[in-house]
Amino acid sequence: MTGVGQQDGVEWQDGVPVARRFDDPYYSLADGLAETQHVFLGANDLPARLCDGFHVAELGFGTGLNLLATWDAWRASGQTGVLYYTSFEAFPLSKDEMSRALEAFPTLADLAARLVAVWDGQGGVIDLENTLSVTVVEGDARSTLPIWQGQADAWFLDGFSPAKNPELWGEDLMQQVATKTAPGGTFATYTAAGHVRRALSGAGFEVARVPGFGRKRHMSVGRMAPPL
Repeated sequence: MTGVGQQDGVEWQDGVPVARRFDDPYYSLADGLAETQHVFLGANDLPARLCDGFHVAELGFGTGLNLLATWDAWRASGQTGVLYYTSFEAFPLSKDEMSRALEAFPTLADLAARLVAVWDGQGGVIDLENTLSVTVVEGDARSTLPIWQGQADAWFLDGFSPAKNPELWGEDLMQQVATKTAPGGTFATYTAAGHVRRALSGAGFEVARVPGFGRKRHMSVGRMAPPL
């Protein structure tokens, strides 16, 4: 996430982009793609749940890695129809920053090139292919999510660390996530912070703590509880 100001922008640690504003990397220093596959795809039971019209929503578009991993899984699953993907991002990366960050994932190089080719650093509707409908909503999710008219079947909660980016993990926003979740919808996130799990539980999710990726012992997953 980059913005405008002295504290904004990206610095690089061993090829991994780190947001100066939050002093937090965009993806695992160990293996960002494996992290995405474990935390966001696997924990949301994807690609097994994918079907025509399935909608993934995300807090924190970042480098676009989660989108590319999901797109790759969609293509490999042999699904027909359309996959919808909506992401909420306050500080979009520039084209050059995104391109450099995604160079770390050669297995996704073709998809990454297609994303970078149409990325303007401002989000909006992204034209990638007919079977994938992507929208990146620029702005503070606390303002943009409440007016979003969609509903997600699976949520990727991928903001920076709750300790460093608390605005993206508050009770009100987690309630909005729940409100914008389809019946039986799920979420997954790398964080196991107690206040985040309590906020999601209070919003109506059945929340569990499960093994995390790499050195991270735990992460959180959940499913929208059925109505009483």
